[in-house]
Amino acid sequence: MVRIHVGQPLCLLTQAAEMSETKVNNAKNARGTKALIYVVDDEPMLLELATVILEPLGYSVKTFRDPQTALQAFTAARPRPALPITDYAMHRMNGMDLMEACRRLRPEQKVLMISGTVDETIYRDSPCKPDLFLAKPYQAKHLMDMVKELVPD
Repeated sequence: MVRIHVGQPLCLLTQAAEMSETKVNNAKNARGTKALIYVVDDEPMLLELATVILEPLGYSVKTFRDPQTALQAFTAARPRPALPITDYAMHRMNGMDLMEACRRLRPEQKVLMISGTVDETIYRDSPCKPDLFLAKPYQAKHLMDMVKELVPD
């Protein structure tokens, strides 16, 4: 079992995720699960990291390396996930495009955007904006706090 300390920087959490036995794309619903969260990032280690942070809080986490696959799953999901967390910069589709597609299907959909390549100015003039933005590298507590804000119990 990996122990995460709330103030740990991302690099230490990355090391913890490497040692974790948590499986990426684990979509099993555990008893007492608070909500389903999709995490979309083309970096497998960051998907694992988000899982290691969020599953102990009771969230069910489903991860995707490809935003188009995530969109297909979002489209088919019933019920839809409570929160997509998406990286901005990915190969085939960026996080803004993914967010806009999800909101066409579900206009009230909350979205958390994460990026290490852009800042909040990327969507300043866009009519479609994420609910919250988290810059990489981030501390586990920041991710936890934002998820709790967007997906209340």
